[in-house]
Amino acid sequence: MNSVPDLKGCDRSGPAWSVLPRQFYCRDTVLVARELLGKILVRRSRGGTTAGRIVEVEAYLPHDDPACHATRGRTRSNRAMFGPPGCAYVYPIHSRYCLNAVTLETGVASAVLIRAVEPLHGIALMQRRRGCLAVRNLARGPARLCEAFAVDRRLDRWNLARGQRLWIVDDPATRLRPEEIGQSVRIGVTAAHDLPLRFFWRHCPFVSGPRGWTYAQESPT
Repeated sequence: MNSVPDLKGCDRSGPAWSVLPRQFYCRDTVLVARELLGKILVRRSRGGTTAGRIVEVEAYLPHDDPACHATRGRTRSNRAMFGPPGCAYVYPIHSRYCLNAVTLETGVASAVLIRAVEPLHGIALMQRRRGCLAVRNLARGPARLCEAFAVDRRLDRWNLARGQRLWIVDDPATRLRPEEIGQSVRIGVTAAHDLPLRFFWRHCPFVSGPRGWTYAQESPT
């Protein structure tokens, strides 16, 4: 893994640290998923600030994807998926939560599930929230991640591009090469379980699932 970046000022836009704008998310869902790898997820709460590098994601598509929560239409619980892009979609699972970044234009339901991050900042706070001392397991898996970062339904539909409370920033020092990105089928879904829409940083110990399936192809420009 790359060295831990200096996170001072990661909550401000600028040449070194830039909050990802809505335009970043208003693109093809698979492209957004791949390019989220290496970015920094930041959460500021009354308890303090936590941050981690995104190392594993899954794409959920607006068409021909029965595993997508919006495949049967808009509901009160999934309305965040319909946009605008760059909003958080937070849904409950087994008394905990999963965090997604909404993609594509408003009205087209799609999102990227953030499955795992490498903890970088606020590790002691994550350990208290999780009741876990092992750094490797603090945010390795979507439910663990949300517990470590204090993400729940109150952040559903939150604008990730605001740079407040919950946001994602670019790390200009981290640019993954195509051969560093692994690709596999998604984890824990029964519908469309054969779609290769999970992307991860190969050989990273903070990834939640298998790390050796195949290389992802270089994304279109």
